[in-house]
Amino acid sequence: MNFTVTILGSGSAVPTATRNPSSQYIECSGRTILIDCGEGTQMQFRKFGLKYQKVDFILISHLHGDHYFGLVGLLSTMHMMGRTRPIEIYGPKGLKEIIEIQLHAAGSRLAFDVNIHEIEPESNGTLIEDDKIQVSYFPIAHKIPTSGFLVVQKEKQRKLLIDKARADNVKIEYYHRLKRSEDVTDEDGRIIRFEEYTLPGEPEKRYAYCSDTKYHEPIVEFIRGVNVLYHEATFVDAHEDRAAKTKHSTAKQAAAIAKRAEVGKLFMGHLSARYENTEQHEMEARSIFERSIFVKDGSKYTL
Repeated sequence: MNFTVTILGSGSAVPTATRNPSSQYIECSGRTILIDCGEGTQMQFRKFGLKYQKVDFILISHLHGDHYFGLVGLLSTMHMMGRTRPIEIYGPKGLKEIIEIQLHAAGSRLAFDVNIHEIEPESNGTLIEDDKIQVSYFPIAHKIPTSGFLVVQKEKQRKLLIDKARADNVKIEYYHRLKRSEDVTDEDGRIIRFEEYTLPGEPEKRYAYCSDTKYHEPIVEFIRGVNVLYHEATFVDAHEDRAAKTKHSTAKQAAAIAKRAEVGKLFMGHLSARYENTEQHEMEARSIFERSIFVKDGSKYTL
C-alpha cells in the first residue's frame, strides 16, 4: 500500500502567490490524513487534483490561524458536496469551541458527524492506531502549545512463496498464518515453518511533522531515525534573532535537528514571505545535513 505526502501549503503566516499557509495531505495504507488546514486549503485540493471527501482524519498542530483558518470552510464544502461519512479531528484545547462558534454563527448544520478530540499539546501519546498505521503526537516548542505528529506505516505482512507452497502441498488455509510469521503444524504432524515459505514484508516507514517550533532538542527522542522529517525553517541564518523572538527555526537549526535525530531526509517548510526563493535555506541546511530540501506547494513525495 502507498505512503505519500502532498504539500498543500508550505508558506508561513502571510500567503503568497506561490505558497499557501501550512497544510499537508497524507495517504498511508488506504488511510487519508490532513495535517493542518491553513487558509485556502480547499482550493489547493482542487488545484492539485485531490479529493477532500477521502479525508478520514484531520490533525491540527496549534491554534495560530495559518494552521486552521481553512478548516470550517473545508467542512462546509464537504457538507455541500454531499458528505455523510463522519470525520475525526484532533487538535488542541479550544478547537472544538472555535468550530462550534463559527458553525453556529452561520446557522450551519453539517450532514455528517464531526468528532473533535482535544489533546493536551504538552503531553504525548497515540491518536490513531489500527493494523495498518499508527499516528502519535508529541510536544514541540512554540509561542502557544503546539504538537508535532508522527505517522507510521506498520511493517507489512510477509510475502508468500506461492509456487513453493503449492509444490509442497501446503494447504491454502495455512497461508494467512504463515504470512503473519506463524509456524503451522499440519494434520500429519509436519511443522511448516514460515521462514521457508515466505519472504520478509516491507519494513515500517515513518514520517514526522514538526511545525511550528524553535530549535528544541527534546523532540529528537520522538523522531529519531524517521524516514522523513518535515521541520519548519522559516528563516535563514541572517535572521536568527527574528527566529528566536518568534520561536521559529532557521534552516540550519532544522538541519541540526535532522542530523541529531539521524533521519533519512529533511523536508523544510513554513517559508517567511520575506524570501523570494529557498536557495539560501537549502545551502545553509545542506552545510549541516546534506539530504535537505525545501518543499513546494503541489509537490508529492513517496516514502
